[in-house]
Amino acid sequence: MRKSESEVDIVETAKHAGAFGTLLTAVGEAGLAKTLKGKGPFTVFAPTDAAFEKIPKDVLSAVLKDKRRLTQILTYHVVAGKVMSKDAKGCAKTIEGHEICFHGGRNMKVEDAVIVQKDIECSNGVIHVIDSVLMPN
Repeated sequence: MRKSESEVDIVETAKHAGAFGTLLTAVGEAGLAKTLKGKGPFTVFAPTDAAFEKIPKDVLSAVLKDKRRLTQILTYHVVAGKVMSKDAKGCAKTIEGHEICFHGGRNMKVEDAVIVQKDIECSNGVIHVIDSVLMPN
């Protein structure tokens, strides 16, 4: 019997979803899997494989080889604490150190990325699926 999402961590939930292969590869390359399997809680704005496909292949390949830049980009997608969509107002500080801002309306956004699926609860936080990769300045 498969556990519900709220019984497994962020990394395992993303694996079960099947739409986050590139994100999971990047998390592994950056050495962040252990962190995202940790106690948390964390809020992860998770770009799908389709979101990563919007990045030119040569740029994505270069980023995947640059652990420092890769870590910076990935940690820009993570907020310490559990931020459910109903609480996502204003801005929140990422573990990378910059703030990301939420925009309401019909299609809720974080920065310029549309949140296409909200509030996927995990044992150590929550995932919000986004349609674009967020890039810190």
